[in-house]
Amino acid sequence: MSDHLQKPIMVAGHLYEKHGIYQMMLSWKDETGERRRRSQSTGLPVRGNKKRAESILTSARKELEKSLEEQPRHEDTLFADFMEDWLESVRNSIKLTTFGGYQNNVKARIAPYFRKRKTLLRNLTATDINRFYDEMLKTVKAKTVLKYHANIGRALRQAKMHHIMLDVKRPRPEIFRGKFLKQSEVVKVFEAAHGHKLELGIILGAFYGLRRSEVVGLRWEAIDFEANVITIEHTVTNALVDGKLVVVAEDTTKSATSFRSLPLIPAFRAKLLAVQEEQERFRKLCGNSYNKANTYIYTDFLGNRIKPSYLTEQFPLWMERNGFRRMRFHDLRHSCASLLLAAGVPLKQIQEWLGHSNFALTANTYAHLEFSSKLAAANAMTWINKTPQAVSTTDADAVQAGKENAKIVGLSTITTDDSGGLCGSSPQAAFAAIPS
Repeated sequence: MSDHLQKPIMVAGHLYEKHGIYQMMLSWKDETGERRRRSQSTGLPVRGNKKRAESILTSARKELEKSLEEQPRHEDTLFADFMEDWLESVRNSIKLTTFGGYQNNVKARIAPYFRKRKTLLRNLTATDINRFYDEMLKTVKAKTVLKYHANIGRALRQAKMHHIMLDVKRPRPEIFRGKFLKQSEVVKVFEAAHGHKLELGIILGAFYGLRRSEVVGLRWEAIDFEANVITIEHTVTNALVDGKLVVVAEDTTKSATSFRSLPLIPAFRAKLLAVQEEQERFRKLCGNSYNKANTYIYTDFLGNRIKPSYLTEQFPLWMERNGFRRMRFHDLRHSCASLLLAAGVPLKQIQEWLGHSNFALTANTYAHLEFSSKLAAANAMTWINKTPQAVSTTDADAVQAGKENAKIVGLSTITTDDSGGLCGSSPQAAFAAIPS
């Protein structure tokens, strides 16, 4: 992406330590004047290797300077090459899982399309990008094309060519409505899953609304049995990087608000204690074959952490085999939200319970299920009672129907309070109604 400038490109560099190994940080200014950085390992332990590391750093600086000088001029660069260069430039500045998504977008879709058409970076127009989107929309959803849109926009911003995006037609995402389990269905699902390998995942998904990465990433240190609190602080996800599927375990969540604490209800507390006893039994039975270093809650009989793909692949199949509607594991999270709404829990508190990044996400996803405001609107339309369509349903019948609709499923029978509600208006209060 660099132009053949009259003065040579100068690469600066310094050493730093990471996990006892000397690392190199190389930096230079690209043709747009922006500072670029690249980090790579020397492979040398810190102790006793400073001079050797400095020598490797010097060689790396010279090699990079030569490589940058030999790159084609800006006006001769293919847009496909530009996108792949940009991809490598952000590799070390974003999460590995994020990079894996970017890499799939660029390598599998963006670069092949524009390389086939031999589009030069300097000739790129909004029309070219719009045509690319139109072609992609024939095989993928708008939500996926929006990811390509984000990658292209970020790359062009780095090249000081983001003005092109002003005339690009941004795809409009489809309105997605996830599947939801009704109260009666969740009760039956919990009953059918009792004792099955999927049981723990189903409880955490449907009752606590945890994402797949949060379910698999739950560790014993996140459970406070004294305070009866669960802390969501660690995730485990899959990422396709450089053509290889890797499992990424991180002490981070999807967003800052995804880091949250939830009440450990009595029924689930008992379940976790039973899981602890089971792990201890397997530890004794399997001896040295057992993974004693594991600290995760969701494991197999050898103590190995359950793979994220297990929930994704096996849950829909299990649902079908047991006579339920086929749905994704993530639909258990949607079911949690719908049941909370049915219990009268406000959307703001549901946002906090689910760990959504902002209220708008919760409102846009679940507002169509919010019933109380619609009920108030219906009750305000009193003129219907003066028409031939008026019915003779008694107030007592209406109140009873309201109670039945407001109940929410848990790990056992739910009771309502004296007011006919579900013991308060918060998720914590609602779930506290579940007897041990």
